[in-house]
Amino acid sequence: MTSKKTSIKKLYALSSEKRRYSFPLPLKHTIRIGKRDYEVKLKADEKFGTYILWKNRKYPVEIVRSRQNKYEILFNDISYTFTVETPFSLKRMKVLSTVKGKVETELIRAPMPGKILDVFAREGADVLRGEPVVILEAMKMQNEIQSPVNGKIMKVAAKTGINVMKDDVLVEIKPD
Repeated sequence: MTSKKTSIKKLYALSSEKRRYSFPLPLKHTIRIGKRDYEVKLKADEKFGTYILWKNRKYPVEIVRSRQNKYEILFNDISYTFTVETPFSLKRMKVLSTVKGKVETELIRAPMPGKILDVFAREGADVLRGEPVVILEAMKMQNEIQSPVNGKIMKVAAKTGINVMKDDVLVEIKPD
């Protein structure tokens, strides 16, 4: 009997918007932007906690929540949610998504608690992927919340001047 040894050559991180980022294994301490490689280091100390050192600048990193392969991190005070997938689990997700069919509506949720400064979305209007729908102020910074899909705006829950919590629904879109 021969045993096959499975070796994984890549891991994938899928953002909450289903953007895919691949990481060759073993992990390197460089990232490629365009055609240039940059050195990146993950460090921790008592004064700054855990941080990424890139171009001699420190960017704080905190794992807020992790469950199985799903993570929520704070990177430079901005919340990101992603999953880590192997090539096999990525193929499985594709198969399962075709079985489920198309999503009826896309919910745009608040990525962090804050105050709604402006609402660009109007019910019944068409929206393009990447188009701003809401401006959310959090920690004295204005964050442009963009549509992750092309579609038609079905419902706008966000109102100028209201405070929202993380994961509150701001806009509902029916994808094209």
